[in-house]
Amino acid sequence: MLLDFHSEIYSWIRGGLFVLFVYHLLIFFQNRSKLYLYYSLYLLALTIYLLSHIATGKVSEFYNYINFSIQFLAYAAYVLFARELLDTRSHLIKWDRYFVIETKVLLILFPTFILIQFLLGYEFQIKAFTLVAPLLTIFTLISYYVVYTRIKDNFSSYFVAGSLIYLLLANISFLEIFIGTEFFTDLGVQPMFFVYLGAMLQCIIFSIIIGFTIKRIEQKSKNAEVRLAIKLKEMEELKMTALQSQMNPHFLFNSLNSINNFVLKSEVEKASDFITKFSKLIRVILNSSSSPTSSLTDELSILALYVKLEQMRVTGGFKYIVNVEKNLNLDKIKVPPMFLQPFIENAIWHGIMKKEGEKTINLTIKEDKGNVLCIVLDNGIGINKAKELSHMSQKRKFFGAEATENRIRMLYQNKDVHIVTKDISSNTTTGTQVSIKFPLL
Repeated sequence: MLLDFHSEIYSWIRGGLFVLFVYHLLIFFQNRSKLYLYYSLYLLALTIYLLSHIATGKVSEFYNYINFSIQFLAYAAYVLFARELLDTRSHLIKWDRYFVIETKVLLILFPTFILIQFLLGYEFQIKAFTLVAPLLTIFTLISYYVVYTRIKDNFSSYFVAGSLIYLLLANISFLEIFIGTEFFTDLGVQPMFFVYLGAMLQCIIFSIIIGFTIKRIEQKSKNAEVRLAIKLKEMEELKMTALQSQMNPHFLFNSLNSINNFVLKSEVEKASDFITKFSKLIRVILNSSSSPTSSLTDELSILALYVKLEQMRVTGGFKYIVNVEKNLNLDKIKVPPMFLQPFIENAIWHGIMKKEGEKTINLTIKEDKGNVLCIVLDNGIGINKAKELSHMSQKRKFFGAEATENRIRMLYQNKDVHIVTKDISSNTTTGTQVSIKFPLL
């Protein structure tokens, strides 16, 4: 029975693999998870390879061209599947680059071996395969060791176990190339029986792993949604109080819109993280808003929290660099709460947001002839261009700047308070500089 590829056991294995292929492909169309796509492609390539053993006539001749190539294609899909299942981009950051290279090599070998068959014949194809297969096997074994030792969970162990089973049994079958078929005939089996057996056992293990993996992901997502719901409730409680504080309502509503966008995109973890940081910022602001002034030290701490939120919202992020003159005692310098935030916000949304490439905001605080000088410098598109794009009057100040200027003047009773905004764009650079100067009391 095991000598005939048309027997029930071989037919059941091929049919089972094809059913699994269709099942996981349908799930992919439902949820668009690459995990299912790559696994279904792996199953399809494996099924096509196994069907070669019952092919006859011209179909058999066709399989001579793809017999080895389809194995490389199956292996490429397997590597892609493994990267998704094990999340090697996060858990094996450095080693993941080798998986990418391996995939590219396998995809190159696919057409290469077809070309070898066309130009040099099947026998030469076999010789080439005997050179390539051991190298791939060695790299695969090293990869299994890395996965097993560096990813500390049961799923990685089961994945390695399932993979090793197939690798071991497949290599037993490939001994046919070196020792011939008599050994296997004496055992009463086809040489490829071990490939069939390995494929069946591996796919059973992988299907179980996928099931538990998806269950774990769903549970994680459910927990994140619960946390998000709790934090959204907290947000509602904070919203009215925040609006009554000295916080910029423009920033508040933009933040709420960002949370909404994360939720709409099903980025639950990002939404949860954003709300956590946002809630912390609001609480700090509310605590500081009870006093008409705060220290510059506290303001920089609040500003750092605000910038972290904006870095999450801005595509590609941006650099935020703070330079403070060493001889300044920031604890003794009193300023209106949130006085720098509107200028940083304008630098982000009217400057660097509309700029391509690297985005940077520099905040410099220093003493200048008995005054405190705060300079907000960005490498954005420049204030003139920003006003032009916003259809604003050249005399009109951006949001929050005028109100902040009035608050500083009131605090220092109009004593030498100067706020100057200028476009520093030239032929070689772009950007805006805002200088805020007030007395050092």
